[in-house]
Amino acid sequence: MNTTFQSILNILGFFGSAFVISLIINSFLLKFAHSLGIRHKSDVKIRWSNESKPALGGVSFYICFLIGFMFYAIIFGRSDVFRNPQLLGLFFGVTLAFLLGLSDDAYDTKPKIKLAAQILCGVILVLTNSHIQLFPWEWLNYTLTIVWVIGIMNSINMLDNMDGITTVTSISIILAILGISIPFSMTDNVNLFLMITILGALAGFLTFNWNPAKMFMGDTGSQFLGFFLAFFSIRYLWNNGVGAESDSYSILSNLTLVLITFCIPIIDTTYVVIKRIRRGQSPMIGGRDHTTHTLSYKGMSDSQVAYTFVLLGIVSCLLALNVAKYIPVNSLILLLIWGYVFALLFFIFRIGKEKK
Repeated sequence: MNTTFQSILNILGFFGSAFVISLIINSFLLKFAHSLGIRHKSDVKIRWSNESKPALGGVSFYICFLIGFMFYAIIFGRSDVFRNPQLLGLFFGVTLAFLLGLSDDAYDTKPKIKLAAQILCGVILVLTNSHIQLFPWEWLNYTLTIVWVIGIMNSINMLDNMDGITTVTSISIILAILGISIPFSMTDNVNLFLMITILGALAGFLTFNWNPAKMFMGDTGSQFLGFFLAFFSIRYLWNNGVGAESDSYSILSNLTLVLITFCIPIIDTTYVVIKRIRRGQSPMIGGRDHTTHTLSYKGMSDSQVAYTFVLLGIVSCLLALNVAKYIPVNSLILLLIWGYVFALLFFIFRIGKEKK
C-alpha cells in the first residue's frame, strides 16, 4: 500500500512539476514574444484567426522533457538510463525534431531539408532498435517505421491550425497509450514518467492555447510532439503484444489500435491531401481546408470545434483501450471500428462538398 501511494505521489509530482514549469516558461515567452523567435516585427504565425500570435509554445515541451529525463535518473538513481539505446534514440530524435521545428519557425526551412531531417529521425529509431515489428521482413518494418515517423511529424504539424486542436489531440493520444501500456512498474518506468511529464507540459500550455489562444506551439512544438508520439506509438501500439502468445497478438488488432488512437490526425491529413490533389495543388502547401475549417464553415464557433475534437479524442481513447484490453484480436468488431473511422472521413467529405 505504501509503495502504491509513493508511486502515485511520484506520478503527481512529475505531472504537477511539468504543469507549473510549462506555465512559467510560456508566461515568460509570451511576455517577451516581441523579441524571441521573431526575425522581423511582421514575422509572426497566423493560423485560422487573422490575429497575429506568437508560436513559441513548443519550447516548453522540450525543456520539460529534458528536466523530466534528468530528474528521473537522479530521483531513481538509474545510471543505465544514459546507456539505454532506445532512450538515447528518443533523446536524440526529439532533440533533432525540436531543432528542426525551431529552424522552421525562425527561417522557414526548405521542404527538402525538412524531409531529410524527418527521415533522419526515423533512421535514428531504426538504428536504436525502436522500429515497428509488424512483419517478418525487417526491410519492410524499417521502411514502415521511417514512413510512420515522417507521416506523424507532418500530420501533427498540419493539425496545428486552430486554437487548442493539436494540444487536446496529443493529450488524448498520450492518455490512450498510457491506458494501453498500464500496468507499468510505476516506481521505475522511465517511459511512464516521460509521458506523464509531457502530459503535464501540454496541460500547462493548453491554458495559453485554448480559444481564444494567446499563443501557438509552432513547428517547434508540432515536430517535437510528432516524433514523441511516433516513438511511443511504435513501442505500445504497433508492437503491442509482440513476443506474446499467438492468441494475444494479430496484425489486424495492432493496425486497428494505431488507426483509432491516431484517428484525428489521420482523418485530417487524408482529407486535406485528397482535396488538394484533386485541385491540382501540392499537399504540403498550407491552406484553410482542414477538418477544423470545414466545421467552421458549417457555422460552428472556434470553441465548438475545439470541444468537438475533445469529444472525438475521448471516443478514440476509449475505443483504443477496448481494442487493446477487451476485444479479441481477430474479432469482427475490429472491422466495425474501421467502419467508424471511414464513416467519419466520409462525413467530413460530405459536409465539405455542401455549399458554404
